Amino acid sequence: MAFCPSCGSAVEGKFCPKCGTAVGGPAPNPPNPGYTPGPAPAANTGGMADNMAGALCYLVGFITGIVFLVLEPYNKHPFVKFHAWQAILFSVAWFILSMILSILLIPLMLTSSALWPIATLFRVCISLGGFLLWLFLMYKASNNEKFKLPVIGDLAEKQS
Repeated sequence: MAFCPSCGSAVEGKFCPKCGTAVGGPAPNPPNPGYTPGPAPAANTGGMADNMAGALCYLVGFITGIVFLVLEPYNKHPFVKFHAWQAILFSVAWFILSMILSILLIPLMLTSSALWPIATLFRVCISLGGFLLWLFLMYKASNNEKFKLPVIGDLAEKQS
């Protein structure tokens, strides 16, 4: 129940029945002093983060590298462009190295049965090293790190 601020009598409407003074409704609740509104949420720009796009550039070698160079939002980001170019150049270099090793080791393995286990072990070690390097490049890109391979990284940086 409200009371008149002038005469103190009980008021049930907007005006005091005794003196006629206008009496407002109940006072509005003051804002909670402990609450402060936070910043507005960031607008969703769509797509994925640069580190995930950079890691996915290596997934299928030069194919995904080319895809990320062509896709519109990612071809403008220098981090993604660098990893896309490095993925393309790494997969091409890996393919060329694999062909050279095959050309050199297959005749060696066919002519000498004693060198066959050594050549096979050499080939497996080189393949495992390339696979681990591929995983390492994906790991570095997913951690937002720009790891440059010795020659390929410089070429990729010039292209991006």
